[in-house]
Amino acid sequence: MHTGLAAWHRYMQTGDTALLAELIAPDAVFHSPVVHTPQVGHAKVLMYLTAAGQVFADTSFTYVRELVDGPEALLEFTATVDGIHVNGIDLIRFDLDGKIIDFKVMVRPLKAMNKLWEMMAATLQNT
Repeated sequence: MHTGLAAWHRYMQTGDTALLAELIAPDAVFHSPVVHTPQVGHAKVLMYLTAAGQVFADTSFTYVRELVDGPEALLEFTATVDGIHVNGIDLIRFDLDGKIIDFKVMVRPLKAMNKLWEMMAATLQNT
């Protein structure tokens, strides 16, 4: 398994934000399903991914499919958040050192995206 992807899975299992911080490249970019502009830089990407981890904590979040092509991984996930079924993908690109350089999230259906936007906004406001 790709070293960056293995580290991502370790983070997802442990929730260790120190591990996540090490995994993100200084010039990483995060693409949110609801924020129009890409979020650029280590601090912003860490903030968004940490908030997402908090939103999905204590849900049935599970990766159900994984496609890997060189430095890129597409991870399909499902979860149930406030009774709403969420289906989405994390599209992650790693650099040669196994650091995340690009992270894009897509979510469906619209009701799930709206719920996640509401929860992410509340979580980010408290950070």
